[in-house]
Amino acid sequence: MPVALRAPYLLFLGDVPAASDAKTAAGIAHWRRELCCGQLRLPGCQADVGLPDVSLAQARERGAQSLVIGIAPVGGAFAPSWLETMREAARLGLDIVSGMHAPLREVPGLAELAAASGARLVDVRVPPEHLPVGTGAKRSGHRLLTVGTDCAVGKKYTALSIDRALRARGRDSTFRATGQTGIMLAGAGIPIDAVVSDFVAGAAEVLSPANAPGHWDVVEGQGSLFHPGFAAVTLGLLHGTQPDALVLCHDLARSTIEDLPDFSIPPLATCIARYVEAARLTNAVVRCIGVAVNASSLGTAEYARRRAAIEAETGLPCVDPIRDGVEVLVDALDAAFGTAGAAA
Repeated sequence: MPVALRAPYLLFLGDVPAASDAKTAAGIAHWRRELCCGQLRLPGCQADVGLPDVSLAQARERGAQSLVIGIAPVGGAFAPSWLETMREAARLGLDIVSGMHAPLREVPGLAELAAASGARLVDVRVPPEHLPVGTGAKRSGHRLLTVGTDCAVGKKYTALSIDRALRARGRDSTFRATGQTGIMLAGAGIPIDAVVSDFVAGAAEVLSPANAPGHWDVVEGQGSLFHPGFAAVTLGLLHGTQPDALVLCHDLARSTIEDLPDFSIPPLATCIARYVEAARLTNAVVRCIGVAVNASSLGTAEYARRRAAIEAETGLPCVDPIRDGVEVLVDALDAAFGTAGAAA
């Protein structure tokens, strides 16, 4: 599904109480900063993606073409406190771009204002129609899927980084977006968490089709097998992408599922074993090639200690993609599958 967004973007952070609620804005600000003209925050907002704070009028003066809803709250609904800002943006002629579950047309008065000004309402979280049921049929090409110990642990960032590193080495690679932020960054993808559950595996097959033998599809993971609310989408991706390689992503600050303290995160070696076991349904030779961690909560010495412990526990390379880059993971991928993409 191609998605064409008009730049420059004004990233709307609303009045969210935590930085983690603005992960869409954070992703766009990091990977497409040159397309952004600022951020718009309402009173009480606790998120900041490091862009200039501007009003709608100031953004329009800077040439803004789109107000991008940069917020991803649980449930995906628009807060009442955001609506007047969205209406005013449409009144000024800015496209409204949203990755929320709730469609923009359901915001009272928004469609009429957009029609009058010539603005577009762009809902990114809309899957294509007539998706097939997954078949598990073998297909050519290679696929890497990022998986997590929890939600929001760096699966998108890791996948984007690996894709970029592969292409920098002259390799044939495509980032495959499965969430609203990834789709906004890539300009195409399927919002997997908006697909009816029977068709998630089929959607993943459509997203990562048969390809040339040396080609890698680097697929953005969603959810976690260990999250009681979002494990289903993860399992569908595991079966549908038919991954040859997995990278486990983990936030070193967490020992339990975020906001669910009764659910402990298993040891990383156990997590890897469960992911590999689940993925073997459609690819019997799948392997995990490394661990990507978020070590932002740790100092240098403690991170080095934890990293060494993870490598000893799992027997795999461990990196923080922001601190270290992902070259070690791409080296591991090459060692496992060869530089042309064929399994060694």
